Amino acid sequence: MLKFFKKDREGDVPIRTKIGDSAVAAIASPRLNTKINVQPDWGVLFVVFSLVLIGTLMVFSASISLSDAPKYKVAPESFLIKHLISLAIALSCAYAVNKVPMRVWETLAPYVFIFGVALLVAVLIPSIGRNVNGASRWIQVGPLRIQATEFMKIAVLLYAANFIVRKQNYMHSFKKAFLPMGIVVACVGFLVLEEPDLGAFMMILIIAMGLLYLGGVNFSIFLSMIGVVVALIVGIVVTSPWRMQRIFAYMDPWSKDHALGKSYQLSHSLIAFGRGEIWGVGLGDAIEKQNYLPEAHTDFILAIIGEELGFIGVAVILMLFVWLVRRAFEIGRKAIKLEHVFSGLVAQGIAIWLGAQTFINVGVASGLLPTKGLTLPFVSFGGSALMATLCAIGLLLRIDYENKVTMRGGRG
Repeated sequence: MLKFFKKDREGDVPIRTKIGDSAVAAIASPRLNTKINVQPDWGVLFVVFSLVLIGTLMVFSASISLSDAPKYKVAPESFLIKHLISLAIALSCAYAVNKVPMRVWETLAPYVFIFGVALLVAVLIPSIGRNVNGASRWIQVGPLRIQATEFMKIAVLLYAANFIVRKQNYMHSFKKAFLPMGIVVACVGFLVLEEPDLGAFMMILIIAMGLLYLGGVNFSIFLSMIGVVVALIVGIVVTSPWRMQRIFAYMDPWSKDHALGKSYQLSHSLIAFGRGEIWGVGLGDAIEKQNYLPEAHTDFILAIIGEELGFIGVAVILMLFVWLVRRAFEIGRKAIKLEHVFSGLVAQGIAIWLGAQTFINVGVASGLLPTKGLTLPFVSFGGSALMATLCAIGLLLRIDYENKVTMRGGRG
């Protein structure tokens, strides 16, 4: 039987629970014709609202100086307006996603995945995909620019959860469990690397592998899978001269050759953190955003937060993310106990996604990891990323809602 990890209420010792065990024995028989009113998870809403609010404020602060840059030539409030429009669209999409029952998402998962693959193919077609700085990652739809890999993260999340539920009796089989999923991820990875977008490829791998592990895949197969992935990523880096240059620059960012070259962003990001110290230089007073630190409003927005709000501001953001990831895992474990297996996997996949992407973004900005373009969820400028993460929160809140309805004897 498929097994999942959960925490014992009386301690932190991981224990196993099997699907099929009665997890709702104390729940009364379902009241199919009675409307059950439940409160949303106010903690999740508060944390996400706080991160979005901080992000909106810092996007404006980090981008206001870009009006002086020859590359943009825009009004000081231009990026703020774009961010607010993206936020409005993202919230509308998240609301719509939240209103769809999880059983419907389970049915639609393969079709969502196929649509995601179609988008990845479309961005590689010159007449459809938009090329920016040598990368073909976007599709222009009127005034909107959609990044296909952000949508693919949700598609892989839903598909992997659906796959595990369908193959729950074969999760210890290499041929019936790992191999089919490996082929699917490999095909997606090929399309993503053609853009190229190694960061998105890594996130898709992390989501898929994390769910397979939680789904009970054989541990020896899982270790082999990690070995293959590490070898693959190393091979991609070694065979790509410009990626190798990034690695060398990361190892010695302050050398004369690297500081003005491949480690230019990293060195100025570290300068920003250093200037901020404990309390920061004050909101709006950062120097690095004055066209010194490239992409200060997107991938490296945490460096501007560190400069203006200091260690305290960065620590607050990290604590919000830690709480959110932990809460998503708790919602997932509860769903599995209530035998909503697909929902539980999706919730835990969201936790893996947000936790891993935050870790990578923070690691890159602080110099712990080589430079890689991944946004800070809910905070960085970027309409597609904001839409994807808020839709994930819409799914998470839907799962929590169905958990509460089931626990009250209703029909989740």
